[in-house]
Amino acid sequence: MKRIAVVLAVLPALLLPQPSAGASQKRVITRAEAKEWSPDARPAKRYAKSRSGHVAFSVFDMRGRQREFGGYGHAYMASTFKVMLLVAYLRRASDRSLTDYEESLLGPMIRRSDDDAASRIDDMLGRGPLEKLAGDAEMKGFVWNDRPWGLSKTTARDQALFMRTLQHHVPDRHWDYARNLLTSITPSQRWGIGKVETRGWHLHFKGGWGSGTGWVNHQVVLLSKDGYRIGLAVTTEESPSHEYGKDTLEGVFRILLRDLPR
Repeated sequence: MKRIAVVLAVLPALLLPQPSAGASQKRVITRAEAKEWSPDARPAKRYAKSRSGHVAFSVFDMRGRQREFGGYGHAYMASTFKVMLLVAYLRRASDRSLTDYEESLLGPMIRRSDDDAASRIDDMLGRGPLEKLAGDAEMKGFVWNDRPWGLSKTTARDQALFMRTLQHHVPDRHWDYARNLLTSITPSQRWGIGKVETRGWHLHFKGGWGSGTGWVNHQVVLLSKDGYRIGLAVTTEESPSHEYGKDTLEGVFRILLRDLPR
């Protein structure tokens, strides 16, 4: 009777659905996937050529290999320059915590692209720290401009590499702060890459545009997962409208990332 009682006590547990192995574990990118994956730039090039205006892009994949189209051509940075302002300022404060006042400038500058805050940070930094950052980040095409700062120039290649190596340039004590800003862009500015499925990856990005016109529409992006990083930048100039430029950005990113391992 005791043996029967033990069997009856165990039986309900045996009848319950058993969790599959690894069911609670998230999907991890394998070394083979990281080695094999690289965006097919050919359809992205065809799409870019089909769009009005001038379109360029650059991608540094998980292994640091580059794919590009017009990636070495210069473009005005507009508000993508604010990522450089953020990093250069954090480097200046590498040995201390930020003050409430500093965060009241840096936060809005990135999250909602506040121009007044950016101008204040630019005034506080001056030319030297930005050109030093550009040199450390191997930005071969960077050209600084003070008035206005949005007319500083860059290339898609420069910005894709910069974003892929972003953590290397930010002091360790400020990295969580920087990446949290770049993951919390205000909803009204989450167009382009913000509309593309990147499930499983951490998306950090910043856009730049020409006061609601099609003069420029750019986005610079870092995707990270399981210790792997992908840097991307797409620049557009002379689009028929801001909405058209946003659609172009989304189209290029969607093609480049359509086979991204998740």
